[in-house]
Amino acid sequence: MSDLKSKLKEKIEAWRPRTVKLLKEYGDVKIGEVTMAQAIGGMRGVKCLVTDISYLDPLEGIRFRGFTIPEVLEKLPKPKDGGEVPLVEGFVYLLLTGDLPTDADVDAIASEFNDRKEVPKYVFDVINAMPGDTHPMVMLSAAIVAMQRESEFVKAYNAGMSKMDYWEPTYEDAMNLLARLPEIGAYIYRHKYKNDDIIASNPSLDMGANFAHMMGIDKPYDDMSRLYFILHSDHESGNVSAHTGHLVSSALSDPYYATSAMVNGLAGPLHGLANQEVLRWIQGVMDQMGGKIPTEEEMKKFVWDTLNSGQVIPGYGHAVLRKTDPRYTAQREFCLKHLSDDLIFKYVDVLYKVVPDILVEQGKAKNPWPNVDAQSGVIQWFYGLKEYDYYTVLFSIGRAIGVLSNIIWDRALGYPIERPKSLTTEMLEDIVAGK
Repeated sequence: MSDLKSKLKEKIEAWRPRTVKLLKEYGDVKIGEVTMAQAIGGMRGVKCLVTDISYLDPLEGIRFRGFTIPEVLEKLPKPKDGGEVPLVEGFVYLLLTGDLPTDADVDAIASEFNDRKEVPKYVFDVINAMPGDTHPMVMLSAAIVAMQRESEFVKAYNAGMSKMDYWEPTYEDAMNLLARLPEIGAYIYRHKYKNDDIIASNPSLDMGANFAHMMGIDKPYDDMSRLYFILHSDHESGNVSAHTGHLVSSALSDPYYATSAMVNGLAGPLHGLANQEVLRWIQGVMDQMGGKIPTEEEMKKFVWDTLNSGQVIPGYGHAVLRKTDPRYTAQREFCLKHLSDDLIFKYVDVLYKVVPDILVEQGKAKNPWPNVDAQSGVIQWFYGLKEYDYYTVLFSIGRAIGVLSNIIWDRALGYPIERPKSLTTEMLEDIVAGK
């Protein structure tokens, strides 16, 4: 170990107890309008962001523009070919305007996306130039930021414009990105995992169906794509990906910079990787049980053994929700209809039947119900997407819908650059001491 690193290790080990003491013994002490625990603990629960795009209702789950997920899935226009899940284009209209779209509104957005969806060749050149073992999220982030040279916002800003008009070129960038992301995402998959066997875009298809087509996966994966993009689109402004997009954009960085940053935040194991971690855990459970479908009693014993060993049941619990995540419910209904006989889903089904009651009995979980990650990776695996690292790319395409909708409105309402105030550890200790 170098002298510098050794010195730093000494400093860190001496410093940690100070932070731990502040958090454990003085967490409720106020620092202005927030508590010590909120300041040290990631600002959890601090009400200091504004968005009208979505709200996380503890009892109803996400409300998109005031509509619950069941209402969104019921009220938005659906494909004319008999698809069961609403068109993503109509959902974009809802997030941007707050209004339910007509069929004509959806057709207009679909046409607009078709006009914008051509991805510049150099974007694919950037992806192709990367080593074969590059993570797909690195490819996606690099592809997005490479397109920054296309930014209409940068051109308009450099030419001089009123702040009141910032939202207009921001809209152009956002819509260009949303139109192109499905093709970039599908290209990354086919390039990295399918020997560069690229499937060209089909302009006659809606966003979800075209993504399924470019991925090379038959129906009903088109419905699954629509559902996945809608359910993962937004989650208030405070989660890492949404907040990162908002923060970077608040500096008037264009939507390409902000979206690339959002993708980088989503790639973290405490955020967007949860669905693959759950799937990996379930497959481990299957291995331990010999691949046979367990009875509820057998699963109860396994869950208790897991909890008693100090481990957790991944995919269960939520910081805000106090009921089953409606995103989980929507995916469960899809599974019951389309993959009810799948072995992995049968394990998910048995877990759903036994885990909540056990977590209630254990008494440690504020919310013992499954969240969205408890099932989403299972569905992708069923349709042949068995590359864990790719799942967050799917998440990114959906999340971009909400993040970019928020960014457009941030610019329209003139929200300023984000700049919270920091304090030193010594200052916190002085507050505790009453100095």
